[in-house]
Amino acid sequence: MGHTLAEKILMHNTGVADCRPGDIVITHPDCVMFHDIYTTNVYRKFKEMGFTKSWDPEKVIIMFDHLLPTCLPLDGDHMKHGYQFAEEFGARKVHAGDGICHQLMPELGYARPGDVVFVTDSHTTTYGAVSAFSTGIGYTEMAAVLGTGEMWVRVPSAIKIQIDGTLPDGVCSKDIALRILGDLKAAGGTYKSLEFCGSTIDAMPVDERLTIANMAVECGAKVGLFAPTKESCAYSNVNYDDVSWLHFDDDAEYEKVLTYKAEDMVPYIAAHPYVDNVKPLSELEGMKVDKVFIGSCTNGRLQDLAAAARILDGHHIAPHIELLITPASRSIFKQAIALGYVEKLVRAGAMFTHPYCSLCEGRSGGLLCDDEVLLGTNNRNFLGRLGSPKSKTYLSSPAVAAATAVTGYLTNPADVK
Repeated sequence: MGHTLAEKILMHNTGVADCRPGDIVITHPDCVMFHDIYTTNVYRKFKEMGFTKSWDPEKVIIMFDHLLPTCLPLDGDHMKHGYQFAEEFGARKVHAGDGICHQLMPELGYARPGDVVFVTDSHTTTYGAVSAFSTGIGYTEMAAVLGTGEMWVRVPSAIKIQIDGTLPDGVCSKDIALRILGDLKAAGGTYKSLEFCGSTIDAMPVDERLTIANMAVECGAKVGLFAPTKESCAYSNVNYDDVSWLHFDDDAEYEKVLTYKAEDMVPYIAAHPYVDNVKPLSELEGMKVDKVFIGSCTNGRLQDLAAAARILDGHHIAPHIELLITPASRSIFKQAIALGYVEKLVRAGAMFTHPYCSLCEGRSGGLLCDDEVLLGTNNRNFLGRLGSPKSKTYLSSPAVAAATAVTGYLTNPADVK
């Protein structure tokens, strides 16, 4: 019998000849990362456990992306402990203000095809887009991994998601992610491997794959995996032949298989107040919006900014709209400037921030007040996450967000000329 992508990666990492859902395996991660929200806790737990050195400083990455710029009294403490860990235990891969960790990990080649990666954040599933078994863990687990170089994993069962065909104009991978989330619901993928395949997926650039893998955790998935392609390997600076073992087996055992025709996809919205409260845009079209946010580890990439710039070029945002844009990394920001996207968006009335977690984390600029309605390209619309619990957050693709910024009402991008 064949194996799922998750099983193959875990077998490759651990050296076991076979594994099946429910088995416990001891992995040896290819790299780990913890970010500024947990630096203080990781440092203290590491010391409490009695460790005096890191198992492999070359495999340890520390990123500051949530708390820059500092805005609350304890933020400086997190910065201090992050740098203190790096200095005391030899971690040299430290990034402050370079962008959102979930963009930087694949962009900088830290997470690569076939790797096992652990990070202190739920959206670590993002790196499955470049075929890494990547998942979030807590700060106590991270401290243990830093000291031992080992982490147990229960082998997940898998759901195969096959999408074939060509997406209609104005429909993108965020719409696919929302459609699947609406079908599976918030608990439908709990501790499972979501594995994506089909002609639509095969033709999809890495930027769009990252969006889908990022959203996998919103239905509880342990990982969200794509098989490597020559394009994704080039993105990761990996030779495709070296990871060609990581492919779909026809006789792999899947818990279920979901099949979709790309042509049936439409723009979707995750409506207030749940991420899995997904509806076709057509059901909500015309609803007034106060703010629009384009960014986050879900949709702050170059392709997302390009889509927004195409729609907003020659237009200006509606008089009552605030449009906030946050590139996912410094590199993306520079490319967007060089390609003219930033100029077009600013001319249209957009405000830009530096690359960081921005409004999505709900602790700095752009927070919502009572009764305000936000349309964002981020991944969560939990009650009160982005400000007042009396506000409302809706989620969409960057194309829908840009079109909505033009009119001030939920708008199909196909209707903005």
